Amino acid sequence: MPYNSIFRTGLFEGETHIVTGGGSGIGRCIAHELAALGAHVVLVGRKVEKLETVAAEIVEDAAGAGGSADFWDGDIRDEDRVTGIVREVVEKHGPIHGLVNNAGGQFPAPIAWTSKKGFEAVVKTNLVGGFLFAREVYKQSMEAHGGAVVNIVADFWRGMPMMAHTGAARAGMVNFTQSASVEWAPAGVRVNAVAPGYIASSGMDTYGDEVKPFLLTMPKTIPAKRYGTEAEVSAAVCFLLSEGAAFITGTTLRVDGGGPLNSAVWPTPDHDKGEPFEGFHRGRLPKVLAEVGLGGQGDGEGGS
Repeated sequence: MPYNSIFRTGLFEGETHIVTGGGSGIGRCIAHELAALGAHVVLVGRKVEKLETVAAEIVEDAAGAGGSADFWDGDIRDEDRVTGIVREVVEKHGPIHGLVNNAGGQFPAPIAWTSKKGFEAVVKTNLVGGFLFAREVYKQSMEAHGGAVVNIVADFWRGMPMMAHTGAARAGMVNFTQSASVEWAPAGVRVNAVAPGYIASSGMDTYGDEVKPFLLTMPKTIPAKRYGTEAEVSAAVCFLLSEGAAFITGTTLRVDGGGPLNSAVWPTPDHDKGEPFEGFHRGRLPKVLAEVGLGGQGDGEGGS
């Protein structure tokens, strides 16, 4: 089965889009949808094996739709490597039409136990790396040809206890998104962000056993009462990259089931309404959610 996108066939035909962190999780899903809509997708990440696997999946699945993929390995925190990757992509494929700054990482830890090294590592990955890629794509391609950037951030509007490092970095990326949208508008470049909430993604499998009990309660704290799917995030990203979002820039689109709006004064009763959208034909439930019996729905039904 092909990717079941809600968008029209050939939406990104003839375009080149970079997806950082495209070897797994949400980035993998976004890459598949872009390719299914006709784009040539450039995957960027640190682990060659993962990038090779996703590129092979895309070649197998998206050839009929005109999509294709290749990849570059590298650390997005390495300025010289980022500059080199963008230069090589432009030399091989020409103008870059879209950039999805998806690569990121964090670990759960209370502020008092977080080292300077750990805090800086997360900020460099989730903020500095995105800045470097956006800057180089702008300077080497989009300043002359226009384009769209989508930065993946997070649901930090109620703070991020146990993950203050990534909350700080993501908040910085939202402000960077706003600033770049103004500076780069004269070049025809739109810059937006997507903020996923509780998403059933493979990134969850990087957390330790101490996090598993929280997975049972997290969906119950939001109005939607379920986990989101990778495809629901990807749909938002593809919209912001498309011509349908031509008058949208500097904004952050939240894909979070209404999480920040949940209220102790007006709590949402438990329910099983709101069927998850799962357009990703290769989507798979994170192992850690399968172990605790949760899918896309808070009651264990549905899911990716």
